[in-house]
Amino acid sequence: MMQRIILALLVVNTIVAAGSAYTSYQVLSRPASASAPTATTEKTDAEEPAAVNNSDEAEEYKFFPIEKVIVSLQGDGREHYFVLDLVLQADIDTDNKKLQQIDPMVRNSVVAHLSSMAFSQLRSMPIAELQTSLEKVVQADFASRQVIQPFAHVLVSKLVVQ
Repeated sequence: MMQRIILALLVVNTIVAAGSAYTSYQVLSRPASASAPTATTEKTDAEEPAAVNNSDEAEEYKFFPIEKVIVSLQGDGREHYFVLDLVLQADIDTDNKKLQQIDPMVRNSVVAHLSSMAFSQLRSMPIAELQTSLEKVVQADFASRQVIQPFAHVLVSKLVVQ
């Protein structure tokens, strides 16, 4: 008798899980309507363009993620870790291969810059200031190495401090 109850629960559980997966797929694959308000979602696909309305014409951009840049800093008698997720903003027609090839160089520039800072200085820095600082350092590094910069801006998408 107990085996039948367990089997029935297993079947019901499987049906519920499959139904919720199907419903989630249907909801998430449905295009958002223009009238419905939407929350900001994190884009991890480098191929998705975003429109920015600064004038009558909308410009399209491509965003390339650089995830989990980890920096270790000494401070307050112990070690602290910063984990950054960055996004490179490039023109829509920029080749993904170019963006993938510069990933190590961007990581190197960011780690070298941030590891030279004091923990308290980095912790107290506003995100906008950190973003501007990183963008300047990465651009200067590309210029000093005489490498063409295939992106326009460096954006901080996530910052975790431990």
